[in-house]
Amino acid sequence: MPSLPTVAIVGRPNVGKSTLFNRLVGKKLALVDDRPGVTRDRREGEASLLGLDFRVIDTAGFEEDDPQTLPGRMRAQTEAAVREADAILFLIDARAGVVPLDEEIARWLRGGDRPVILLANKAEGKAGESGVLEAYGLGLGDPAPFSAEHGEGIVDLFEALRPHIERDEAEGEEEAEPEEGGPLKLAIVGRPNAGKSTLVNRILGEDRMITGPEAGITRDSIAIEWVWQAPDGARRPVRLIDTAGMRKKARVQDKLEKLSVADALRAVDFAEVVVLLLDATLGLEAQDLRIADQVLQEGRALVIALNKWDVAADPPGLFQGVRAALEEGLAQLKGVPLLTLSAATGRGIDQLLAVAFETRDAWSRRVSTGKLNRWFEKAIEANPPPAPGGKRVKLRYLTQVNVRPPSFVLFGTRVDQLPESYRRYLVNGLRRELGFGAVPVRLMVRATRNPYDEK
Repeated sequence: MPSLPTVAIVGRPNVGKSTLFNRLVGKKLALVDDRPGVTRDRREGEASLLGLDFRVIDTAGFEEDDPQTLPGRMRAQTEAAVREADAILFLIDARAGVVPLDEEIARWLRGGDRPVILLANKAEGKAGESGVLEAYGLGLGDPAPFSAEHGEGIVDLFEALRPHIERDEAEGEEEAEPEEGGPLKLAIVGRPNAGKSTLVNRILGEDRMITGPEAGITRDSIAIEWVWQAPDGARRPVRLIDTAGMRKKARVQDKLEKLSVADALRAVDFAEVVVLLLDATLGLEAQDLRIADQVLQEGRALVIALNKWDVAADPPGLFQGVRAALEEGLAQLKGVPLLTLSAATGRGIDQLLAVAFETRDAWSRRVSTGKLNRWFEKAIEANPPPAPGGKRVKLRYLTQVNVRPPSFVLFGTRVDQLPESYRRYLVNGLRRELGFGAVPVRLMVRATRNPYDEK
């Protein structure tokens, strides 16, 4: 299929770039707050503007700082977005007027070879009129008065973008289709500084996410489309989702961090497989178990990976200790895949992706009713249900009602009195003998109608 043309949104901090991004994609994907510098990594989405379809990139606020600082690394991400874009939307704040940093950005954009569309944002009412007039002095053509928050100026933006979008659609080359099947929706979660963004960069083979020693750099959950070239030569599509670090709830006081954690939890909701990344130099902590439990409560398939394995002390002892702690702390789901890797060197990444695909297959598995009940009859014959209070619990049949996660309904009489231990016996048997492995399995019970009940 032809690739979509790409449009990058650039500007200094707090001029409304993320608000415009959300309007173009039609969803509140990017975090928005009054303070500057909320966006750090490049966020991408598919946009549609009055029938024009394109890929849009939201970028961090452009600042003049040393490349080694966090703002400097954010600027490098913006520069990378501009290099891959077909057109640039340059936003200024019409109410604040043109400031020196706007002029610096304009000089930089004029030196490039990409078409630039100048938007004077926040121009609703009369407060932005002087800022629109000042914008003529940036040397980028006529500024378009615009309001990302209220949607004013959409037609002007459409007219400005159309020549670049239509031209690129006509000239777009066909790309090879990946193998059939939807992309694996793979979310990377964990505590701050576990190495999530470093892992995403290593998987992609580029510095796509901002990384550094500072904890909590990632704020938005960033989804990236990618194709994994598996060792067997197969091309497997992946939607890779990097998320903000999740600290213990009691420690999260800042509004922006609360938004970031909520965004990470939404990413879990939309994922199929979730990789919980642990820092091997710190081992397993209570917060890791809380995150794992949240993933399982949402019914998502879970894989746990020990990162920084190349610098871990006593690797065999650490692995066995983490495995034992998981068996105790995640008693509701024994045998969760536990892998070791190094995001810094790339060791273990192919194994991680292979296990993620295998885990999704188990999470999506459906068993025929005949096979399911043949297993069910053997299970209750080997271990009949107890008789609470001397009254027999009669189990009649089992049926699978859903996948992702696998969900079953058990029919019988007095099933409301079935002990939790017996339910666990059935669920563990389902996982072990019918190919569901260590994925969440939900078992519900329903009483069959007794024809002799009084009406």
